[in-house]
Amino acid sequence: GTMLRFIKNILGKMIKFIYRLTYKIIPTHKKTVLFIAFHGRGYTDNPRAIYEYMIQQDEFKDYRFIWAIKHHKKKNISIEKGKIIEYFSIPYFFYLARSQYWVVNCKLPMYVLKKENQIYLQTWHGTPLKKLAFDIEVPEGTTFYRSGMNEEMMHETYAQDVKKYNYMISPSAFTTEVFQSAFRINRERLIETGYPRNDFLTNYTKEDVLKIKNKYHIPLDKKVLLYAPTWRDNSYVTKGYTFKLEVDFTKWQEALGEEYVVVFKPHYLIVNDFDVDQYQGFVYFIEANEDISNLYIISDALVTDYSSVFFDYAILKRPIYFYMYDLVHYRDELRGFYLDIYHDLPGDIIEDENQLLVEIKKGYDFKRLETFNEKFNNHEDGKATKRVVDCVFK
Repeated sequence: GTMLRFIKNILGKMIKFIYRLTYKIIPTHKKTVLFIAFHGRGYTDNPRAIYEYMIQQDEFKDYRFIWAIKHHKKKNISIEKGKIIEYFSIPYFFYLARSQYWVVNCKLPMYVLKKENQIYLQTWHGTPLKKLAFDIEVPEGTTFYRSGMNEEMMHETYAQDVKKYNYMISPSAFTTEVFQSAFRINRERLIETGYPRNDFLTNYTKEDVLKIKNKYHIPLDKKVLLYAPTWRDNSYVTKGYTFKLEVDFTKWQEALGEEYVVVFKPHYLIVNDFDVDQYQGFVYFIEANEDISNLYIISDALVTDYSSVFFDYAILKRPIYFYMYDLVHYRDELRGFYLDIYHDLPGDIIEDENQLLVEIKKGYDFKRLETFNEKFNNHEDGKATKRVVDCVFK
């Protein structure tokens, strides 16, 4: 194991070195677009939405589309009209230099080098609830768990990446404000278009809903409650974050079972398994890598906590319940939120499980949701992707 890691490390360094020497010599190809979502984790999110739009437009039919995906053979991913390359392989570095356009939804590592004539579109991956990048306030000497970096280093990785952006997508007036401080980016490079991946929440069809319900064998005669909690910073093992299931689905079943089934989707960073077998026919556990927007459209209501999923879900104008059972532990972290959770959220904060079940049965105040959407989803009309593509590619 150690030996293999050592060899991989040396090879990685060599590839980066050769890339640094050659990236300027490799000519950019005007009609090649490289897509990267979550550091090569998959074929998903805003980059996917942009890609799927582009392959349908005549004006891009002679373009070459490259997707960089980690372990893509193992994941068995195929992408029509696109070429898949292995993330962090030699072809990956070749296409970083070769592509005229990069469409990315995450911070790229410092080793990535960009030529003057290349165009980097940063789509990001969500409206932030928790403070981001330069806005994070941390005590002196903090290091970050996943990267082991200190604050200066973390800031530097953002500064280096932001320098390279030609365009950064903002979904709303609110986010345009936030990104200017979080990323220290000038207003001119922010394009306030709405999120491409959310067009689907306006444009989906009844067939889409049926297809997804059938895929997961979800009964058609029940309402669907989506439970999508976030990860907790303080709960992890070496493989990644863990999540202790703090709900009693037995109670849920007693209170809601006549009317509802529950679709339970953990955050994508979560690595542990859950045992929900005893709730068969009531709780449907969905793998963390399923595209969550597919789950939004089949759900009649959402239960979440501090996950930013509610920003997107709100577009559907359906009830959202905030179940924050560990708010006490989070109180100190609330300073790290952009929103005043007591006033800005489209729903009350519920700390008690019984209270939650009462609220779900009681009904929902849609007025608050309307106010929320005016501020946080003021561009969601199903045409965001077109606006982005028109802006960047024309």
